[in-house]
Amino acid sequence: MSHPPFAVTVDLVLMTVTGSGLAVLLQRRAEEPFAGHLALPGGFVGIDEPLDAAARRVLAAKAGFAPGEGGWLEQLYTFGDPARDPRMRTVSVAYFALLPEERLASAVGDADDLMLAPVGDLPEPLAFDHAAILCAAQDRLRGKLDYTPVALALLPDAFTLRDLQGVHEAILGKSLNKPAFRRRMIDTGWIEATGTREAVSNFRPAELYRRKPS
Repeated sequence: MSHPPFAVTVDLVLMTVTGSGLAVLLQRRAEEPFAGHLALPGGFVGIDEPLDAAARRVLAAKAGFAPGEGGWLEQLYTFGDPARDPRMRTVSVAYFALLPEERLASAVGDADDLMLAPVGDLPEPLAFDHAAILCAAQDRLRGKLDYTPVALALLPDAFTLRDLQGVHEAILGKSLNKPAFRRRMIDTGWIEATGTREAVSNFRPAELYRRKPS
């Protein structure tokens, strides 16, 4: 029995927080379909290739990360609209990650076809169904703030509660009540005080915190 052409791809939503808020790594496509359009980094999955291995391969090949780099990549969702790819029927398994700004900025600096774009103000429509994938990743990331210390991935080993609140506000796209936020963060048990204060600050030197060992 013959079957029509069918393929599985992986697409990566690699996000960070910049001075202007939540940003995502995008790639300018060199080939059709959608040649010249911005898209999420992605690629086809090999016939004998595990999904996670394919995602790591794309991370290395298209986003400039060496094998083993990049921290965690979490599987987001499977996107399978029959019309999502004009070439053939494709199903995309999307992955997402929150990475330090300097690491994604380094990837952009090493490649002419990459850029960091603000999630809430993309410069142009994305190829395929990548806008829907990005929206799903943003919703997942915002939800994870309530039950995981994912925001700590963007902070140094020692940080202030002001720094932590700034990351949360950038991801959520809104301001948070300072006393309530600080109480909630301390109550989670994810962080602990270091017993030291920041050395230089435009504010009153604040106490430094670190991620609590698990």
